[in-house]
Amino acid sequence: MSRATAYRLLRRYHAQGWEGLRDRSSAPKRCPHRLSPGAEAQIVALRRQTGWGPRSLSAALGWPASTIWRVLVRHGCSRAEREPRPAPNRYEYAAVGELVHLDIKKLGRFWQVGKRILQDGVGRNDGAGWQYAHVAVDDHSRNAVVELRTSERGADCAAFAAEVIRHYADHGTPIQRILTDNGSGYRSDAFAGLLAQHSIRHIRTRPYTPKTNGKAEAFIRILQREWAYGHIYPTSAHRARALPGWLRWYNNHRPHGGIGGQPPLSRVSHAAGSYT
Repeated sequence: MSRATAYRLLRRYHAQGWEGLRDRSSAPKRCPHRLSPGAEAQIVALRRQTGWGPRSLSAALGWPASTIWRVLVRHGCSRAEREPRPAPNRYEYAAVGELVHLDIKKLGRFWQVGKRILQDGVGRNDGAGWQYAHVAVDDHSRNAVVELRTSERGADCAAFAAEVIRHYADHGTPIQRILTDNGSGYRSDAFAGLLAQHSIRHIRTRPYTPKTNGKAEAFIRILQREWAYGHIYPTSAHRARALPGWLRWYNNHRPHGGIGGQPPLSRVSHAAGSYT
């Protein structure tokens, strides 16, 4: 050991005897730069409200993700792995537009806040119907396009796909392949004819294996957690109006774990400018 360490241990021995030589924690007794209790409470409250991880909380609040992670650990809000996950089968296409994942999420309409929020078991929106969030996620950049439509039939699937194709073409990154599940809308003549018209190869997932379309499935989970169910909306119309703003946040600012904590914009801006 160094001379300084030897003298420090000797001083402890003279002051406390053998008890003074026991191992001690290296953590400092005080930390002047530690966040205030109010700041930690803000982090914990936003975590419980949104379910966001340290990277997303960092982007929203401005503190380093590592600092936020330590706060979550102190307050018992960090997510621990209880079981080892199977090894993922990861793949990624090399450029924007080489593969685009399409999927649909069915969402209930509502005229007023319902039993999911009030938790009283009383139905208040019977007959309100459904709306369908059609989503498209680029395999390379994770850039997303979302549109709310009235059905998941072939006509709506084809209309949304046409909008996505136009969106990519306008930015100079034409789509080469589209991956979907085996839903009837994606097997329709209208959808097949549209892809043939633009010479886009249609790839389908393996039957009963949604993880084949994992990037779209993961995005839908984020969409539900942070937009659809992340806030209390007075009506489903208010929820729909909040979608464009949330989507801009996701594409331009939200850190994405699959691309090194950077937003999707970081992978498309060099090729096609900003997607909005």
